[in-house]
Order: sequence, then C-alpha cells, then structure tokens
Amino acid sequence: MNHSRRVVITGMGAITPLGHTPKELYANQLEGNSGVGPIFRFDAHTFPTQFASQVKDFDLAKHIRDPDRFRHCGLNTKFALAAAKQALTDSGLLGNNRVDRTALGVYLGSGEGSHDFPNLTLSMALACPADGYKVDPTTFYRHSLRTFGSAHEYEMEMHTTSGHVAEEYALEGPNYTCQTACAASGQAVGEALELIRRGEADAVLTGGSHSMIHPFGVTGFNLLTTLSMRNAEPVRASRPFDLNRDGFVLGEGAGMVVLEELDHAKKRGAPIYAELAGYGTTADAYRVTDSHPDGRGAIACMKLALKDAGLKPGDLDYVNAHGTSTQVNDRAETIAIKDVFGEYAYKLPISSSKSMLGHLICAAGVVELITCVHIIRNGVMVPTINYETPDPDCDLDYIPNKPREKHVDRALSNSFGFGGQNVSLIVSRFAD
Repeated sequence: MNHSRRVVITGMGAITPLGHTPKELYANQLEGNSGVGPIFRFDAHTFPTQFASQVKDFDLAKHIRDPDRFRHCGLNTKFALAAAKQALTDSGLLGNNRVDRTALGVYLGSGEGSHDFPNLTLSMALACPADGYKVDPTTFYRHSLRTFGSAHEYEMEMHTTSGHVAEEYALEGPNYTCQTACAASGQAVGEALELIRRGEADAVLTGGSHSMIHPFGVTGFNLLTTLSMRNAEPVRASRPFDLNRDGFVLGEGAGMVVLEELDHAKKRGAPIYAELAGYGTTADAYRVTDSHPDGRGAIACMKLALKDAGLKPGDLDYVNAHGTSTQVNDRAETIAIKDVFGEYAYKLPISSSKSMLGHLICAAGVVELITCVHIIRNGVMVPTINYETPDPDCDLDYIPNKPREKHVDRALSNSFGFGGQNVSLIVSRFAD
C-alpha cells in the first residue's frame, strides 16, 4: 500500500432527514433531534411498520440549474446530485478548470431508483380475471409496454447515479459503483481511498445515496422482521443498544465527501477537514441476512482498519457504531468492539447516529463518517438517543441521550451490511 500518498477530506455534502447540509446534520444530532415520523411517500396505513426517517422539503431545483433533466430519476440520484454539488463547491473543485478533470473520479455506493408502483399494480390487476385463479400474461405485457417508460426503468440500474453525477459536474476520471447493502457508501469511500493511494486519481467524489421508503422496501424488511413496529411512538423507535430495541428504522438520503491526495490539495489551497487514515473490509461468509453472532467479520474488519492506519486500539478516541437497533446486530457489534479493544473498550465512547437518523442503508456509512469529521473538528460527540434500559449484553459507553464534550483526534466509523459485508474507516485530525 502506498501510504506516501496521504489522502485528506476537502469537501463534504449531505441531504438527510436531519438537514440538507453537513452543518445542519451535525447540529441536529447534538440536539438529540429525530428525523423519524409517519411515512408520507406512500400510503402505509396497512403496513406493519408505518413510519420512517424521511428527507423533508427537498427540491432539486434549489441545488442545480436544470432539474428537469433528471425528472425520470429516482430519489437516490436526486439526493446524490444535491449532496455532490455541496461537496464539490466546498472543496473548490466545482468548475475548476485548472485541475486535470481526467484525474477527478467518482466512486459511489448508491441504491436503486424508484419503482413505478401505480402502473405495475394496474397492469397486474388488468391481467387478473374475475375468478382470480389465473393471470393473463399477454394482457400484462401489453399494458406494461404502453405505460412503463424506458427512461424511468433505466434508472433502476445501480450505475446510473454515478454516471449522472460525473456528467453533471465534469468528473472525467475513474467511475465506479458498488452495492454492498448497508456498507455500500463506507465501502465506496474506502475504495476511493485506495484509488488515490495507487495514483489512479488525484481526487475522488465518493459517498452514497439511497431511498427504500416505498412499498417493496418496507414490505421486504417487514418480512425479514428487522423493522421496528413502534407505530404509536415512532420518534422513540430507533434505540440502539437498549434492552427493549425491536428493530431498525428505515431512512433515506445522501452523503458525499471529496477525497484528495494531500499535495494536490495543498497546491490549490483546498480546505482540509481531516485525514482518511485507515480502511478495513471483510465478509462474514455466514448467512445472507444475519451477521455472525460472534462478530468475527466485524472483528477482522476493525483490526484491518487499525493496521492500515498504523494505530493501536488505544489510539482511538471515539467510535460511531453501526448500531442499527436490532437485537442481533447491536449484540454482535458490542462483542466485536470488546474483542478488538479489550479492557479499553469500556473507556471508549461509542454512539449510534442511527438513533436519530434511522438507517440510510447505502448512504449510512458516509453520513456517519461526515459526523465523525465534525466531532473531530468541534470536540463534541453526538449521543445515542432513546437509550433507557441497559442491556446486560451491551454494557459499553454508548453516550446515552446527551452529547458529550471530548477532544477527539481519531474516530472509527463502522458499517456492517446485510450478507455480512463489513467496512471500518478511521478518520484523523489532520497534522501536516
């Protein structure tokens, strides 16, 4: 690994349920605010879970000049375009013709576009005769061909978001997309780090975006029994590490950071917010949906990140946990942290941003990394809200309910996805 090419963060952008900028995101977390409420993206009153953490009052026209170009795109792309504009503007790369555009890459972990549910359900209804025993495929195909739009359907492909972002902002370098579920944007950031270390790019716009707040998304997670069903008190539903947690809260949004080779950033006078120092990634190789109960993949992942950063466990000051609020994940992550950090685990402050944001799925990792950068720069750690009843199996310091002041030089951000995808990132205070 070419660690002589140091990589720094020179720009950040975020569109989340807790704000449309990184500063708003961080300020709302310090206040312990929740983005969770009743679902308004579709009529969910018959669903077992009727709430989510949604982006409110979003208008792409406030962020780009020609939003009509992207009218067929899903929220994943629209959120990404807005967050990317913020990050590139913040870094000074937007429209900067003094840099080699072929050395500016894109690496995103973005989910699928939106589904055309009205036409799908109508096509299915028309193809079902009155007796309800058989489906007429010819009727289904003919109606679908008349009503489904090819431009809209194309946006279901995972690579379209990174393509739109590259075109809109003239990023002509390497262009990649990864889809590793809840670890996707964290994975994208880590792989973008490696691109720059290898000399394949001078700077990379990286992060992710996603929205699964639609009938298929909510149905799927309900069938997996992973969503909280506290419909009477949605704001209190996401409660990572609490004994009475009953599942995660589905969220949506986008986060973007600009990673840049240090000398390249210094030569153009770019702002330097922090250094991305370590990256680890592993697979549990266990089950399609469950984390390994002993946390073996998470343990190996965090150890790899520490090794990559050249750090010992006691060098870390804070952990932003994956902390989903499911029984299995929170217990396994606690086991893993204890294994990696030993007795120091009990002195290490930990919090879960998902207690306030919900789970942004593909966008979760990068948004939580942005939170870590703000913690390093401001010296105040965000809390884990809704922590009321300690779980004997989760007995670490989860910064319950109120923010805490602390000088933080190095922070670890964990993202552990369905299927056992694990990513750990270490971000450090920049020192020249």
